[in-house]
Amino acid sequence: MTKSPEQILTEWMQAVNKRDIDSLLSLYNITAVLIPTFSNKLLTTPEDIHDYFIKLADRDELSVSLHEKTLSIQLIKNEIYILSGIYCWHLTIDKESFVFEARFSYTIDASLANPILNHHSSQIPRML
Repeated sequence: MTKSPEQILTEWMQAVNKRDIDSLLSLYNITAVLIPTFSNKLLTTPEDIHDYFIKLADRDELSVSLHEKTLSIQLIKNEIYILSGIYCWHLTIDKESFVFEARFSYTIDASLANPILNHHSSQIPRML
């Protein structure tokens, strides 16, 4: 059964919030590219993506939530979609709580068991 783009994004956020690395990684296609929120590296292998999420999951009070009104879903072709919007990361660094808003885009193929083909996320810069 094909999942909707919203279901895939929800599964991704739930996996992050539960620190369920196996479920999280299962959403990424073997050829996926991740340009992550908290790294300056382009992650192009399953091992790189795994290592990034293991390190991120080690943070205290880690969670992510969607700014629902920002979600945009574009159907490209058949079951290939681009999702974009803003989510909010909460985490603790050295016992201090931080909140980071980040913009994101996903390219997903909802017909695949591992639907995330490309994922870009970057912190929203502070306005000058």
